Amino acid sequence: MVTTFYPPWNFGGDGIGIQRFSRALVRRGHDVTVLLDTDAYRVLSRGNEPPAPESDEGVRIVPLRSGLGRLSLLLTQQTGRPVVHGGRIAEFLGDGTFDVINYHNISLVGGPGVLGIGRAPVKIYMAHEHWLVCESHVLWRHLREPCTGRECLRCVLHYRRPPQIWRRTGLLERELGHVDAFIAMSEYSRRMHKQFGFPRDMEVVNYFLPDLTPEELAVAPANGAGAAADDEADTPPQDRPYFLFVGRLEKLKGLDDVIPVFRETPDVDLLIAGDGEYGAVLRGIGEGIPNVKFLGRIPFENLARLYRHARALIVPSVGPETFGIILIESFRQGTPVIARRRGPFPEIVERCDGGELFETPQELVAAMRRIQQDPERRSRMAANAREGFVKHWAESAVIPKYLDVVRRAAAAKGQTDIARKLEP
Repeated sequence: MVTTFYPPWNFGGDGIGIQRFSRALVRRGHDVTVLLDTDAYRVLSRGNEPPAPESDEGVRIVPLRSGLGRLSLLLTQQTGRPVVHGGRIAEFLGDGTFDVINYHNISLVGGPGVLGIGRAPVKIYMAHEHWLVCESHVLWRHLREPCTGRECLRCVLHYRRPPQIWRRTGLLERELGHVDAFIAMSEYSRRMHKQFGFPRDMEVVNYFLPDLTPEELAVAPANGAGAAADDEADTPPQDRPYFLFVGRLEKLKGLDDVIPVFRETPDVDLLIAGDGEYGAVLRGIGEGIPNVKFLGRIPFENLARLYRHARALIVPSVGPETFGIILIESFRQGTPVIARRRGPFPEIVERCDGGELFETPQELVAAMRRIQQDPERRSRMAANAREGFVKHWAESAVIPKYLDVVRRAAAAKGQTDIARKLEP
């Protein structure tokens, strides 16, 4: 695995997703090594060091670090090549040890120039973001709207980043030839890559979460009504019923028009788990609405209880995301979702009939009321959500699809030994 971020040198969900993939492959008998650039984390965290990494369940981690810090990142960002770390990367990947090199978020570990480094029978690229077609990674134009057409120079200046010289040279298109298969995280992301001119076909392999244990499967989804549970350890976090938001507090997460609707629903709360640079603005919007509660950052291990007892998870993002891991986190707990009709959310919700979609505040209020006033409807969606998770987004459902992409790529190159080992 070649990536810029990986826990604990990690900020967002892509690093955690790579960690889940790596650990899942180890559990299936594969040897997995992760090569990452820790300069990126140190610079973006303003020099903060993460806690020492614990044992990563058999995954070998090789962190790259230089004494140049920000300069190392700038050289990669501008040239599209691993200027500082290139020698070590070439030494590590070039001895033919690995059957598969899987590239992830490579923006700062080496840019497109890293795709041609290393000798391996099979090379895979997994697009956790829209970096392949977007200089700002997220197709969120000018920090205010979904991108519908290229205005890249003006847009990247809004992000206060220097324009990337290599994107104007054809370097990316030339280096793509080193990769045998490309993976998008959703059908929507695959369409967006094609719409913005990505020249290669892409497979779709969704994110996943660990399989439910037999004990978890034996527990029926909670009713989300705020009633006390029989099991003291599974007591709802509060007496009043609530809807839940989980995520970074940024403008593209779409809470601006969600918070005000809770003036109209004083009998139910909105719990907001997360923080971010837009938090002060959102707290201002929520001022004087007593049933809107900001919880701040919640440790991941404590989120399950919040998901489980919510009436529904509200996912109002207005930006073009590549997937939506919080939706399947909610489904795993048997909690339905009310998601904005944007990006990949419709394909996720409609695939299992595990929730509702909305576009306007009025549609959101109507969906919330249906869930509150029709317990049977909510129970049916909750059961669908749990069943959908097991069928589509559990580890045991997704990893075989990923390995099949690798198998077919190997077979297409005549790597029959690798292909044979990956046959189901």
